[in-house]
Amino acid sequence: MPAQPTKLTATYAGIIETPQLLNFINASVNPYMKILRAVFSLALLAVLIWALQTKFGPVPPIGKFVNPATGFWQNAESKNIKKEESLKLTGLYDKVVIRYDENRVPHIFAENDHDLYMAQGYVTAADRLWQMDIQTRNAAGRLAEVIGPSVLEVDRYNRRTGMVYGAEEALKGIMKDPRTKLAVEAYSAGVNQFINNLTIRNYPIEFKLLDYKPETWKTLNTALLLKLMSQTLAGGSDDMEMTAVLNKFGAAVTRDLFPDHNYQEDPIIPSGTKWNFTALKIPQPSSGFKRMMQTGKMRPKAKTEGIGSNNWAVAGSKTATGYPLLANDPHLNLTFPSIWYQVQLHAPGVNVQGVSLPGSPFVIIGYNAQTSWGFTNVDADVLDWYQLKFKDNAKTEYWYKNQWHKTTRRTEVIKVRGQNDITEQVIYTHFGPVVYDEGTKAPTIVNKVPAGMAMKWIAHKQSNDLLTFYLLNRGKNYDDYRKALSTYSAPAQNFIFASNTDIAITPNGEFPLKYPEQGKFILDGTDPGDDWHERIPANQNPTVKNPARGFVSSANQSSTDKTYPYYLNWQFGGYQRCKRINDRLTAMSNVTVDSMRLLQTDNYSITAHDVLPTLLSYLDSTKLDGTQKLALKSVSVWNLQYGAKSVGATIFNNWWNRLYDLIWQDEFDTPGDALRRPSRDRTIKLLLTQPNAKWFDDTRTPTVESCADLVSRAFNVTVDELAKKYGIPGERWEWGTVRPVAINHMAKLPGFGSGMFASGGNSGIINAMSGEAGPSWRMVVQMGPEVKGYGVYPGGQSGNPGSFYYTNLLQTWKDGKLNELLFLKSPTDKAGRVKSTLILNNR
Repeated sequence: MPAQPTKLTATYAGIIETPQLLNFINASVNPYMKILRAVFSLALLAVLIWALQTKFGPVPPIGKFVNPATGFWQNAESKNIKKEESLKLTGLYDKVVIRYDENRVPHIFAENDHDLYMAQGYVTAADRLWQMDIQTRNAAGRLAEVIGPSVLEVDRYNRRTGMVYGAEEALKGIMKDPRTKLAVEAYSAGVNQFINNLTIRNYPIEFKLLDYKPETWKTLNTALLLKLMSQTLAGGSDDMEMTAVLNKFGAAVTRDLFPDHNYQEDPIIPSGTKWNFTALKIPQPSSGFKRMMQTGKMRPKAKTEGIGSNNWAVAGSKTATGYPLLANDPHLNLTFPSIWYQVQLHAPGVNVQGVSLPGSPFVIIGYNAQTSWGFTNVDADVLDWYQLKFKDNAKTEYWYKNQWHKTTRRTEVIKVRGQNDITEQVIYTHFGPVVYDEGTKAPTIVNKVPAGMAMKWIAHKQSNDLLTFYLLNRGKNYDDYRKALSTYSAPAQNFIFASNTDIAITPNGEFPLKYPEQGKFILDGTDPGDDWHERIPANQNPTVKNPARGFVSSANQSSTDKTYPYYLNWQFGGYQRCKRINDRLTAMSNVTVDSMRLLQTDNYSITAHDVLPTLLSYLDSTKLDGTQKLALKSVSVWNLQYGAKSVGATIFNNWWNRLYDLIWQDEFDTPGDALRRPSRDRTIKLLLTQPNAKWFDDTRTPTVESCADLVSRAFNVTVDELAKKYGIPGERWEWGTVRPVAINHMAKLPGFGSGMFASGGNSGIINAMSGEAGPSWRMVVQMGPEVKGYGVYPGGQSGNPGSFYYTNLLQTWKDGKLNELLFLKSPTDKAGRVKSTLILNNR
């Protein structure tokens, strides 16, 4: 048979392919082809090497990532840590001893404050460097530098809302006090000692995945971290949505649907508390506000229930030991690694245990030998929007107090990986930045930010909130607690306190002195009557000490009853969590640490207690099909607990949400409108006390619906949807199956999270598991001659997914249990729980 043509010769169309011709051609071209093949192979190898070292979108540089010497293999850690290790740190004054317990919690013993905070910075960076880096990049609007254009709009928003400006102002305040100046500088030096000792092989895995290097830690980064917490807890606003409601429905309807006090209230400071101060004169509403409330229109043209917390303290008269107990569980985003980092800090004058924020010195929530403290969010109105009148399109001047005032401009240069830098000019007024002017398109992710308006935010003001924690860490009594609070600005928090003799709670922060409802709607930037006035004096912030009922508590509900002379806000968290907490604490006696632990994981629904009987009364069982009757039976005998295995919780929760939608969708979700819906509390009032209200009618249908109609429709649709997805009522309808929970990596990297798991709890429940937020740290402190602390967060001390200590605390947290926290008195304490020691020496 003739020889088969090669691939090379087969491409020569039109040539008669004979064996002789083929041999001639191959002989003629072979020397050149060898050269071409060699060149091609070298080029292909070069391209491959380049590709393996280059990041493409979300894909890391594979060559670097899998390199056995420096890649991800080097991030695997053994559970077994060296028993003792010594390191030298430039800049230390004396030796520092760090004892690590079985959960890799560092207990730092230093001879002075400088060394204490330098060591804290070093060990925190050793465990959480990438977390520290990415959080402060987020706050600074620098994510696009390392991630690329997909996060550009996040960077634009943080730059334009003045996050860096606010951090710069905060740092000025921090640096004015020698104590906090020393702490942040020493902390930064410790972080940088760790960074400087890193090699590529030891980079945290996220740096390898994103293909960038750690950079020098600056003192400004700590201030940026504080601004990020302010943004999370006090950076929301629904002024634009509320203004739209006012424009559509008028003042009377708006005030009816969005009252300044909830229908059901159980305030943080017990009702009837007497105020022992002479209040400042309350400002009068501006003429523009009066006119707006009369006409229901602005001359010119959100927030949702979510992140919150619980805390309470019980007097010794109600506890088994005769000494107070304090509990705190802040509800924040649940991530790997945790937003908290546990640490003990010991130096002359301080011995404190608790959790810190990676990137900041001090213990934020915790206890020492004499006192304990914790926080929940106040939800004060400290962010307002002002409509401006510019002189012309150049926007170099704006009208205020009957004269033109100069604007300034701040240049923001945003670096974008793989693209040219983005440069934007942000207009600043005395109110604050004009976040998006009419010529700057606001991205979808922040479409509730009004264009052309100035943002006034408490977090832009110069402050030194770190000093509060410095003082709390060293506090010995109630007077020290009050002194510490006087230095605090934002985000406003309900500071709870316990010592061996006292309990107290104070909704605390810098609150602007306002007229009632000031900031509920967009304000007039030309009228000084709408500007913030002086602040409410810090010593007149509402507070209560040792109340007769024997406990203090908060769950983000209203701070006071109507007798408090100052306006803090028109909206707070619902009363349901605090109602349940207060009911249980009132009934308790001989309270123990375990009593507090069980209360933190309580799944009872006050919402269901209040509304379920009324909902059931509207159902006609004779009109239900078989599946609906089974569902009705399940929810009728439900114990009102949002347990993971509860079928009743699933039915009620979906039923309530569907009913809420049916009531408000037709009027408040209309195309072209950006309207705030009435709250859950106002909806409950409507259901329980106003069954004939017009809001029950669905304006989209020709018939006039009643309350009963909507309740029945919501139930039927709920059951039908559940049945379609999960079959007949049974195990697949259980709350933990229908609403599973997952704790994701901060960057949502696949495989670095917990995976889905069943969990009880929900928003409005003490065990406030909802979406990606929940109890980020559960702590109970037993005061007494020997203070004892208990706590846990979901995750572990290490930020390295290859470490045993990345998730070792998760199961304890899932089970609703607490670990006893090791509280050493000296570095030589004989504690069996100490597993290793790190000695830091000066050079």
